[in-house]
Amino acid sequence: MANASQDIAIELLQALIRNECVNDGTPDSGGEIRNAELLTGFLEGATGEHERFSPIEGRTSVVARIEGSDPTAPTLCLMGHTDVVPVNPDGWSRDPFGGELVDGEVWGRGAIDMLNMTATMAVAFRGLAESGWKPRGTLIYFGVADEEAGGAHGAEWMTEHHWDAVGADYVLTEAGGIPIRATEAPSLAINVAEKGIAWRRLRVRGTPAHGSMPYGSDNAAIKAAEVIRRLATYRGATVISDAFRSWVERAELDPEISAALLDPERTWATLDRLPPKLAKSCHASCHTTFSPNVVHGGQKTNIIPDVVDIDVDIRTLPGITGDDVDTMLVDLLGELRSDVEISAVQGDIHRESTASPTDTPLWDAISSATQVAYPGAKLMPGLVTGGTDSPFYRAKGAVAYGAGIYSPAVDMETFANRFHGHDERIDVASLGLGVEFWTHIAHTICD
Repeated sequence: MANASQDIAIELLQALIRNECVNDGTPDSGGEIRNAELLTGFLEGATGEHERFSPIEGRTSVVARIEGSDPTAPTLCLMGHTDVVPVNPDGWSRDPFGGELVDGEVWGRGAIDMLNMTATMAVAFRGLAESGWKPRGTLIYFGVADEEAGGAHGAEWMTEHHWDAVGADYVLTEAGGIPIRATEAPSLAINVAEKGIAWRRLRVRGTPAHGSMPYGSDNAAIKAAEVIRRLATYRGATVISDAFRSWVERAELDPEISAALLDPERTWATLDRLPPKLAKSCHASCHTTFSPNVVHGGQKTNIIPDVVDIDVDIRTLPGITGDDVDTMLVDLLGELRSDVEISAVQGDIHRESTASPTDTPLWDAISSATQVAYPGAKLMPGLVTGGTDSPFYRAKGAVAYGAGIYSPAVDMETFANRFHGHDERIDVASLGLGVEFWTHIAHTICD
């Protein structure tokens, strides 16, 4: 039975990849209606309780429900997004939208982020419905659009306008469950918190002039280069959250390294002693981060530019507000402040950092489900340094975790390399584990 479910998940994942629902952040990208129609067809017949929702043409989410018999029993939502990030095919060994099955792995954009989970959630949901399962609590399957661009046409819109369809007490979504091998038993990171988003545009002003006489000019590009240097070297306050402390204490690092990471006075110096990928993760987990990622400016090769825009990806720690972010920017700009205009990016997007408690039935259900694949496994509360759709549910009072289950072939380094990277792929064993994982948790919470 497990092998049959795994085979179904493979085929569904391949189809989701091949639909090429690429979200580049513009309103008319994504085309998630293709995956919404695919999932609707996959779920039809198993349950009549399914709907599709489109805030604008083509940006469609699908919702299916197995209604519980007891309105006071908890509702569980399995939420998987159906869009994927853009890809540069030149960096791939195979067609990024071919969905090929090669040597036990399904290749394609979205295989890790997160169409594998979107597929296994759907397979588990259909299997439960076809079995005639009659739970006390309601189970929701939510194939959501627009996660890769902030959720304005997906989870944000759905939770604001159709809470009756997607509202839940407990929510499971991406970015968790990666096995971290330990001496006696594996640990699995389950993300219970998420950094906030406060993207900013820094418009650097200069004075236009002829490029043949640059001496003493007021060149916006040169000032922008200095602004970027300051952003890259800015050292904000180190904050040791409960989630970061728990992760460090359970990560089985050298005791001296662990102690130094958890000491705000020594954290920065300790980062240089860590492997690069671990250092990146640790730094992002205990600092508000500034990453200048997009630069636009200039008009012509022989004109000294008077305007250069720098778009900065800023991720905030718990308790950091938008005003705090602007204060940090003013601090790092220093004497350049008068030449720089600070504004919000992408429709004034700002999302506070959020967190869910771990003393919940859902945490216990995840712990129980992990024992099937990893006897003796321990859960590690984690912090998402990127972004998911969990905050929209937490804002409504729901408990939301980034959870999942992967085979030992997908360790933390493998996961990080493939997430938004070249040659993204997932092993089929992880797909089989995923179907069992969601099914186990659904029974535990909803029965």
